[in-house]
Amino acid sequence: MRSVWKTLCAVAALAVTALPGWAQDNVIKMGTLSWEDLTPITGITRKVLEDKGFTVEVTEFSEWGIAYAALAKGDVEILASQTDYVAHDYWDRNKRRLEKISPVSHGLYQGIAVPTYVNINSIEELNANADTFGGKIIGIEPGAGLMRDAASAVESYGLDLQLVEGSTAAMTAALKSAYDRQEPIAVTIWEPSWMMQSFEMKYLADPKGVFPPPQSYYWIGQAGFSAENPAAREAIASVYVPLADITAINGAVSGGKTMDQAVADWIAAHEDLVTRWKNIKDY
Repeated sequence: MRSVWKTLCAVAALAVTALPGWAQDNVIKMGTLSWEDLTPITGITRKVLEDKGFTVEVTEFSEWGIAYAALAKGDVEILASQTDYVAHDYWDRNKRRLEKISPVSHGLYQGIAVPTYVNINSIEELNANADTFGGKIIGIEPGAGLMRDAASAVESYGLDLQLVEGSTAAMTAALKSAYDRQEPIAVTIWEPSWMMQSFEMKYLADPKGVFPPPQSYYWIGQAGFSAENPAAREAIASVYVPLADITAINGAVSGGKTMDQAVADWIAAHEDLVTRWKNIKDY
């Protein structure tokens, strides 16, 4: 009998070690890109998982290619991402090894915008007003998807304005300077962004549909993550952060708070909602 008991114990121990790592230590390996639209999503979801008893290890990445490679390899288990357009190429390349867990926000949009005091409303009106804008559209980092779309817009609409490459910081500084003086300026911009909250801006209409429609954010994971981690999946799927809230969190950061402080303040202000998220079925 003692021999049989030892055998059963050995089999049980082997079975436990064969289970996924989270089952042994309740650790979720979460990836994120340190961008203003993704860090609030990451911070809020991390808090909900931790309140459900998980330990969350967050790894930051600098660009989509590295993040998706890490997810496909298993260096991280979950990642918040757009899959329809911004990161579509990476999703499409790896999707056989990945799964969509749940949507977490919606409304990402990017395009060419001007302050609301500027008296044009469409990209088609830019050429007739090129001198008003100094013959320039102020852009961000070369290689960004937004810049690729803006270059396509310049070509599609036959614009006689120069698309100026630079950086997000340089574009922001140029926008603030022009806005403070109530001068015309055209910039490449996106939402959610604290800039759309701090400055009264309007996107120029894009009748040719060069810029993609509003996109959704999803939590994605390695294929099989949801089946292997049902409790974590339910906690993740409970979270939904409206785009306006992401913008407000980043507005607080631009006002001097750290991202951790801004996320904590948002959670405190939405305590009832977060409590309902946490009161989901335990598996």
